[in-house]
Amino acid sequence: MSIDLRGRSVLTLEQFAPEEIRFLLQLAAELKAARRNGNETPRLSGRNIVLVSEGDSTGAFFGSEVAAYDQGARVVSLTLSASHVGQCGSIKDTARVLGRIYDAIEYCGHAQSVVEELAAYAHVPVHNGFTDESHPIHALADFLTMREIAGKELRDVTIAFVGDGRSSIARSLAMGAAKLGMDFRMVSPPIFRPAPSFLDGVVSEARKHGGKFTALEHVGAGVLAADFIYTASWLGEQEEGWAERIRLLAPFGVRANVMEATENPHCKFMHCLPAFHDNSTKAGARVAKQFGLGCMEVSDAIFESKASLVFDQAENRMHAIKAILVATIGDPHHVSAQGTL
Repeated sequence: MSIDLRGRSVLTLEQFAPEEIRFLLQLAAELKAARRNGNETPRLSGRNIVLVSEGDSTGAFFGSEVAAYDQGARVVSLTLSASHVGQCGSIKDTARVLGRIYDAIEYCGHAQSVVEELAAYAHVPVHNGFTDESHPIHALADFLTMREIAGKELRDVTIAFVGDGRSSIARSLAMGAAKLGMDFRMVSPPIFRPAPSFLDGVVSEARKHGGKFTALEHVGAGVLAADFIYTASWLGEQEEGWAERIRLLAPFGVRANVMEATENPHCKFMHCLPAFHDNSTKAGARVAKQFGLGCMEVSDAIFESKASLVFDQAENRMHAIKAILVATIGDPHHVSAQGTL
């Protein structure tokens, strides 16, 4: 598969053609196999990569450092505090400084505008680890996981995303699935769906590539015959509006009855983490005490079941970012994906 992504940034999946997404998935699969077989070839020797986080978002970089080290690159982590971003130093200036020193930038933060401004002025590839709007790297890791597990072509796979359809991972999965020709159902309260303009774009891409997108409110109808049920955390870093969010999303929690409603005994469960599946965390304990809920978006029984792929997904994030790094800044003589999807 001859695809050239050298010098490209990865800000959203909207910017990539279906064949480019397939190329990255195939490359990630090959790099994963090489690592497991002990015959990985370093393609990033001499490259310098900076991992830039906003506040305490460094958890999103799990796997990124190892991915870079495996391929021979050097990595530095940089935290931009809230006081620095846009105040003590502009994003434009920061981007131009980092671009003079590093070969690539991975950014994790909140505003999509920040990662886009970094990409506009750094003049080196900028990769979106996550923002409040887009989560392209994790979505690629998830499609890799589905490809490994489904036992059929991705275009024949049905995904039901249950819960907050406005989340960055839901949006990225919907767009990626549309480009890959998959059947994607967004099962959520109407208030938790993305803007109509975004949904129109997803529907257009799905039609163009032989896929299907449906927004539903009834969980039973939404998950019927699904190969994968996906959900994400109901709660973010901010505590405002917790009670109302929990009230509206409570009927969309993934429990045993939801998995059974698929009528597919091979259906798998997916979650991008962190997951509130019990009351062992501070947030989980607070919700259990205040709202009488022992779990939120997924029950502990489903999270810990054989159907759960959450830790396969977490591992595959490392392979996905490795593929992106190799494809965008790697030695061009050693960047190829031999197979097809």
